[in-house]
Amino acid sequence: MIRAFGWNEFFMIVMAAQWTIALSAIAFAGGGIGGLIIALVRVSDLRIPRLLAIGFIRLFQGTPLLMQLFLVFFGMNIFGFAINPWLAATIALTLHASAFLGEIWRGCIEAVPPGQREAATALGLRYFNRMRYVILPQAARIAVAPTVGFLVQLIKGTSLAAIIGFTELTRQGQIINNATFSPFLVFGTVAAVYFVLCWPLAVLARRMEFKFSRATAR
Repeated sequence: MIRAFGWNEFFMIVMAAQWTIALSAIAFAGGGIGGLIIALVRVSDLRIPRLLAIGFIRLFQGTPLLMQLFLVFFGMNIFGFAINPWLAATIALTLHASAFLGEIWRGCIEAVPPGQREAATALGLRYFNRMRYVILPQAARIAVAPTVGFLVQLIKGTSLAAIIGFTELTRQGQIINNATFSPFLVFGTVAAVYFVLCWPLAVLARRMEFKFSRATAR
C-alpha cells in the first residue's frame, strides 16, 4: 500500500542521519590513526615500509570506494567470516580514509621548510622527537583545512554504504521512497540533510585555508 510522504517520513530520514554521523566519525577517527602511521612511514628512511605504504595508498586511491565496500562485505563472507553491513562499511571507510589522510598529511609534513628538519637534526633530536616537537606541530597547522575538506567528502561517501544494506541516510531514503513513491520529496529531503551536515564543514575548511594563506603571506 502506498502511503503519503508526511512528517513521520521526514523525521525518519532526519533520525537516520545519526548513523551517517556515527559511521563518518568512526571512519574518520580510525582513518586518522591509520593515516598518521602511513604519513610517518612515507617520510621515514625505511625503504620497505615506505614502499608498502605507497602501495597501500595507490590501491585505495586507485579503486572506487564502492568496489572497496563490495570487496570487504562479500569478500569476508566468501572466506567464511560472517560480517554485517555496519562492520563492513566501518572497515572499508576506515581503510579508505587512512589512505587519503596519510597522503594529505604526508604532503603537509613535507611542506614544512627543510631548514626546520635540519635544525632539529643539528640539535641531536632523533626521528621521533623531531616529528613530535618540531615537524608535526607545524604540519598540523597546514593540515587543518584539507583534513576538514576530506571529512566533508567522507560524510558524502557514507551514502555508498546503502549498497551493501547499511541503513544510513541514503538507505533510509530508499526505503521510504519504496513506500511512498515520492522520489523528489524523499531524495530532496535526503539531499537537504546532507547539505546541513556538510555545508558548515565546507565553510570552515575555506575559512581555515584563507587564514593560513594570510598568515603565510605575512
